[in-house]
Amino acid sequence: MQALRIYAGPGARRHIEKHGLQPRDVGVVPAAAGGPKGLILGPLDRFLFGEWLPKSDHAIDLVGASIGAWRMATACLNDSVAAFERLERDYIAQDYELRPGRKTPTADHISERFAHNLQLFYGGRVGEVLAHPRFRLHIVTSRGRHVLGREHRLGTPMGYLGAFLSNTLHRKAMGAWLERVVFSSPHQEAPAALPFGTGDYRTRQVGLSEANFFPALQASCSIPFVLKAIHDIPGAPRGAYWDGGITDYHLHLHYREKDNAGIVLYPHFQRAVVPGWLDKGFKWRHRATAFLDHMVVLAPDPDWVRTLPNGKLPDRTDFPRYGTELQARVTAWTAATSASAQLADEFAQWLHQPDVARVEAL
Repeated sequence: MQALRIYAGPGARRHIEKHGLQPRDVGVVPAAAGGPKGLILGPLDRFLFGEWLPKSDHAIDLVGASIGAWRMATACLNDSVAAFERLERDYIAQDYELRPGRKTPTADHISERFAHNLQLFYGGRVGEVLAHPRFRLHIVTSRGRHVLGREHRLGTPMGYLGAFLSNTLHRKAMGAWLERVVFSSPHQEAPAALPFGTGDYRTRQVGLSEANFFPALQASCSIPFVLKAIHDIPGAPRGAYWDGGITDYHLHLHYREKDNAGIVLYPHFQRAVVPGWLDKGFKWRHRATAFLDHMVVLAPDPDWVRTLPNGKLPDRTDFPRYGTELQARVTAWTAATSASAQLADEFAQWLHQPDVARVEAL
């Protein structure tokens, strides 16, 4: 069964028809939030960053939110293939203690363990990420405003209710509650320029540094009510910072507003590029827009996904599904990630002989 489907915006399709797809064509690689779903992209990550993209020498912007930020920071490490393999092993093996009478671990416990794991993973290696000669990393976070400016037992639920109601009216209206803050690796003594326009949503940019790398990355992965917010990140505006997926779930950004952005090559776990986490239920916001005209999405075929354990991609529902049966979850997730090697194999074959007939509309 075919595992990989290739989707493209109209501009990207025209480029493929004329030139195929070469490493030098890629200007941006986004990486979505989505928790364990990102595991399915491990073989594609290793192929892209370990074999294919090194065939060119131009600068590429890597934009990530939540697990996507973790993946893109990993791409900036020396020997990224080994680093991606370790990320996969560590993520699959993660385990949290359950207090008596609880079905889920506390946010304090998850946050503490996650911070420890990030230190183990990147400790002593942040300089590699920041000084990568080609890759410019952009970590997306969501900063609370007003009542969400500080995490609070009552204020935070009220604030997110306000954000949800505002978002139902208009995505921009949610900016009254939460803003996008992007931490960008340095370039010529300043943060690297963002590879997308910011007129779509309230946005700030902050330089990424040794001092704020760990809190910025943890903030980008801090799902509200599952992990604790990260407060007062060095070099950034004061406040509470949460998962970048809240404002930018799948990074549906205005990439071509910047000149010479190149092809936006997007390993993703589905066809739709959903703007924000609160838009998941709003199907009319899942359609492609002109923002994505030069995007190529690499995603698993839904029929192939149904052949995986439990008939789906790994996701956060697997934590309560398996509970304390760690080995059962490890077995299921390992089987899914092993099967996903087919995605990378099929993309490599397609690159050798690009067949435009396989490229579907995004």
